[in-house]
Amino acid sequence: MNSRNFQLRPLHLPEDYEAISRVLNQFWSEPTTAHKLREDDEKLYEVGETWKDENGQLQGYDRERQVAINEVGEIIGFVLSWRAPWTEPGFLCNTLVVDKQYRKQGAGTLLLQHVAKWGSNLGADSLISEIWDDDIEALRFVELRGFAIERRSFQSVLEIANYDDQLGLDIIQQLQAEGIRFLTLADESGDESELKLYELYKETLVDIPGYRGDVPDITEWRKWYLNVDGYQPDLVLIAAKDEEYIGVTHLLYNSQTEGMYHEYTGVSKQYRGRKVATALKILAAQLAKKRNARYVRTDNDSLNTSILSINHRLGFKPLRGSCRIIAPIDQVLRACYG
Repeated sequence: MNSRNFQLRPLHLPEDYEAISRVLNQFWSEPTTAHKLREDDEKLYEVGETWKDENGQLQGYDRERQVAINEVGEIIGFVLSWRAPWTEPGFLCNTLVVDKQYRKQGAGTLLLQHVAKWGSNLGADSLISEIWDDDIEALRFVELRGFAIERRSFQSVLEIANYDDQLGLDIIQQLQAEGIRFLTLADESGDESELKLYELYKETLVDIPGYRGDVPDITEWRKWYLNVDGYQPDLVLIAAKDEEYIGVTHLLYNSQTEGMYHEYTGVSKQYRGRKVATALKILAAQLAKKRNARYVRTDNDSLNTSILSINHRLGFKPLRGSCRIIAPIDQVLRACYG
């Protein structure tokens, strides 16, 4: 079978969500659902708006989606290319997956050709994506089409059944003695608390190794951090000094797996090095155990040595890693079209 057996078409929604989630779940570590995909889509713009800045680089927001179908019309691949208003100038972010039984038959190339051509017409300079570092076939695929590895991140998991919930109590008690209190967003709900939390994210997001682009405005931040599947205000753990929020750890609960994803940890600069992040992650593990979660999973950039060290001390076990890959869009087009 070769690529002539496959065709691309735009999405038929909402009918396609179920098939797309099935293909995505062959590769994603935390499963998604048709419902979640639809919810995420409903947060987005219907019509994009892009322009070139003073340096000639693409700005603004837009997206393109296509599915690959086989000879009987079944969805066997999916690609999404997009940029948000805060994406780094000139870049397009991408998700491309092909059903495992249809790999190495041309569908991936068709999907990549499509978004590379779309992105070039839009005026983008580069494509960016992520790929598992143990997927040799996929790594070979992207290397042949102009991509190079920019950086790596590591995934790890804490099995909650074996977690000692007495671990680190002295650290928490010491910080409390210093006037730092620990609470959840459920304890102090409302716009004022969300604004304080946003300001903390705004300060700390840009310090994450490998973070690219700007910080979303508060409206978009609420969409993508507080209005997401698995969000619960009592799973947003906060460290506060007086009325200031100085640290946060945010967990998301996955009802399908009965596990939690460690979505974010950040500490204000002036409080770093005082074990605030360690205390928050200990409290997160304690909360996961109290809620009978099976695990806590997380991803960390390879250069985020402080968080990686904390995870190791708390008993997180390393899993496979991922690579962030980047390619000039004209190079992808040359490779795809020969």
